[in-house]
Amino acid sequence: LCKPLLFMLLFKKVKDLKSFLSKERKNDKTIGFTPTMGALHNGHMSLVQRSIEETDISICSIFVNPTQFDDKKDLKKYPRTTGKDLDLLESIGTHVVFLPSVEEIYPNGQNTGHGFDFGDMAKHMEGAHRNGHFDGMAQVVKRLLEIVAPNFIFMGQKDYQQQALVNVMLQQMKSDCKLVRCDIIREPDGLAMSSRNVRLNKEDRKTAGKISETLRFAKEEAKILSLEKVKANSLKRLDIPQFSVDYFEIINAFTLQSITEFGDAESVVACTTVQIGGVRLLDNMILK
Repeated sequence: LCKPLLFMLLFKKVKDLKSFLSKERKNDKTIGFTPTMGALHNGHMSLVQRSIEETDISICSIFVNPTQFDDKKDLKKYPRTTGKDLDLLESIGTHVVFLPSVEEIYPNGQNTGHGFDFGDMAKHMEGAHRNGHFDGMAQVVKRLLEIVAPNFIFMGQKDYQQQALVNVMLQQMKSDCKLVRCDIIREPDGLAMSSRNVRLNKEDRKTAGKISETLRFAKEEAKILSLEKVKANSLKRLDIPQFSVDYFEIINAFTLQSITEFGDAESVVACTTVQIGGVRLLDNMILK
């Protein structure tokens, strides 16, 4: 790897970032990319840190994408902590930050489409509960990939369905970019780190640890019980007053389709989303 840059570069304009990256590619530098919506935490930092370790130029984008929020109130409430985010990124040695405006990302308006065929992969779980979310996600990731053209894109396992769809996008784009899936970073009580966690009140925050606890039980029970029994037990554990369970699905890790027996897939993942205090919390665990 090349020596780290001595300072962090900040770009707000697409043309300036592309000009910089063009020069770096001529020097055979590998480019790692971590797309984020800001409100950064240690989960994000672990992605950027891995990018720094494994590529020559590590880029993190901060862009709250309006097209992937089906609820505009959720978009308005989404935490924005740009100053703190930049300090965190600089503290770990991030090479480049891309901080574009909506106009830079969507110069011709936001209704640009994306042109990908996800089949049934995007129709259930998050796709069934957040109308248009994955269309907006695909739209912005496609645009960012076209701008950055990275060798590697680093994404977290917490948004399991999302990173699986990005992998499909890369295949359909016939892109040379490789997706690097990084482990979920958790709080001491097991809660998956998320920008939304800060919106939980004290009581709900204590209760939220039950989500990962349920997934850990599911992983152990999957060794000895049927899939139907594991799912029933998990839903029972999540049946507490503070929780509203959007879904708890046990799926094929590659196709994202629901299965009825653990033997139906080589790798199996339990995915869930729970609402608590008006905050949607995603989590998942690979069962086998």
